[in-house]
Amino acid sequence: MNIAVAIDTVPQDTPPSVSETGPAPKRVVVAYGFWIFLLSDIIMFAALFASYAVLVRSTAGGPGGAQLFNQVTVAIETVCLLVSSYTCGLMSLAINSRYRLGTYLGAILTFALGAAFLTLEIREFADMIARGATPERSAFLSAFFTLVGCHGLHVTLGLIWLVVMMVQVAAMGFVPAVERRLLCFSLFWHALDIVWVGLFTVVYLMGVSP
Repeated sequence: MNIAVAIDTVPQDTPPSVSETGPAPKRVVVAYGFWIFLLSDIIMFAALFASYAVLVRSTAGGPGGAQLFNQVTVAIETVCLLVSSYTCGLMSLAINSRYRLGTYLGAILTFALGAAFLTLEIREFADMIARGATPERSAFLSAFFTLVGCHGLHVTLGLIWLVVMMVQVAAMGFVPAVERRLLCFSLFWHALDIVWVGLFTVVYLMGVSP
């Protein structure tokens, strides 16, 4: 009897719970999912950094960072990638203003700087391999090629993504879906720059210290 009375006294105008209001907007779902992707990527790079830190002295009698790294080339790579982050930011501002020419210009500059970075990195790898410093030569070189190569692969995928996005802008304009994808690309590219700063410091600067 008491239970029936309690049920009858529950207000009938109770607002619906969150689950009854329907699914979250697509922009929220996309943003949440992409942040999870970025965080998982950062965790992967953290594991690669930790592996490199453990194996950096394991040269097996072969060459180390001081003998292999060209600081001038690495400095140019760093400038290219950091400036590309700036041009990517300019592209984002143009997207917010729906300025198509500025978007294309920012994308072209970002792509050119990213491609220059990638070209220098591939040349660095080729020079090291030509000198016999291959990944199987030592644990240090295995860790180096895995860490730096993984970052280079991300840059390559980013450049492909940027080209695809410019095709979508040309075909569909600044529709909400395209703007969301461009925002995700911008976050991805800036995250690569942050990873490179850590990589430049840990691998190249600390790698030449005695």
